[in-house]
Amino acid sequence: MAKKYGKKYIAAAEKVDSDKLYSIDEAAALVKDIDFAKFDATVEIAFNLNVDTRQADQQLRGAVVLPNGTGKDQTVVVFAQGDKAKEAEAAGADVVGAADLVQRISDGWLDFDVAIATPDMMAQVGRVGRTLGPKGLMPNPKTGTVTFDVAKAVSDAKSGQVTYRTDRDGNVAVPAGKVSFDADKLAGNLKALGDLILKARPSSVKGTYVQHVSISSTFGPAINIDPTSL
Repeated sequence: MAKKYGKKYIAAAEKVDSDKLYSIDEAAALVKDIDFAKFDATVEIAFNLNVDTRQADQQLRGAVVLPNGTGKDQTVVVFAQGDKAKEAEAAGADVVGAADLVQRISDGWLDFDVAIATPDMMAQVGRVGRTLGPKGLMPNPKTGTVTFDVAKAVSDAKSGQVTYRTDRDGNVAVPAGKVSFDADKLAGNLKALGDLILKARPSSVKGTYVQHVSISSTFGPAINIDPTSL
């Protein structure tokens, strides 16, 4: 069954040339112009990559601090104890705990955006792995959220860090900011993410690496981006 679109979506889509590959600067301005949400929508960039995620070295995963932030206040929890707990609190973590925090999450509390843990806490955190994992909240060394440098991890999370990873089909979708951002700041974030993906190219990939790139706001139509503008 064909998907039915509302009048606002159709009007927005009519402003996008589906046959054109826009530069990042053009796309950043256009995504703001065509957004019709009644809230400050998130702008997301999506890459389709020529990678085989069955190969371990072609699975991309990591984190990056966007130069102009995400436009979202992140609630950060830290699993730590002793001096590391004090460091996390001083750095601005919203909730810091050890076994008590594990129990709180086990009881159903998930009102946070980022979870950080010191390596010595991971055995306890593993008890709620089945709860945190599906939500994308499980601390992971690849995203810098399992570390003894909790102060930096908290600072990064609070200042606009986003995580990324390939799905089974080689797609990577990453939030790049809000439609309320100035176009140049939004473009700056998009370029930073494009640069990140290019630098993460696995050495074993042959042929064209970035096959397709597009951006869209929460409810808006996709705008295709020229990969060479990355």
